[in-house]
Amino acid sequence: MTEKKIKVLVAKPGLDGHDRGAKVVARALRDAGMEVIYTGLRQTPEMIAEAALQEDVDVVGLSILSGAHMALTPRLMDLLKKNGQSNVQVFIGGIIPDEDVQRLKEMGVRGVYGPGASTEDIIRDVKMSVAG
Repeated sequence: MTEKKIKVLVAKPGLDGHDRGAKVVARALRDAGMEVIYTGLRQTPEMIAEAALQEDVDVVGLSILSGAHMALTPRLMDLLKKNGQSNVQVFIGGIIPDEDVQRLKEMGVRGVYGPGASTEDIIRDVKMSVAG
């Protein structure tokens, strides 16, 4: 019996147009044996939540460099909850001020990663969050 692959949706919400970090993380997760869907640039929280529902993902990874994380994340968390997806783990990478990290975690975000974060740490944290 084979173990179920972790399914991850990597998304770029908001208007920023830089997705190199998102692609690096997506590739690292894929290379670690996860199934990864990358939504591309300029996604709304509604588009991300719908894709997460349609793809039946375990994890949503957001890459936010625009500074809009405190507006976009609560909306996404609310949409996931309304879709009955409270079990979906959410991770955020990007330019996140230290003073926002705790507030994001209080919203239910499982991990927050800044520039230069180790892909090994992200992979470990994603696996641990899905395992329980």
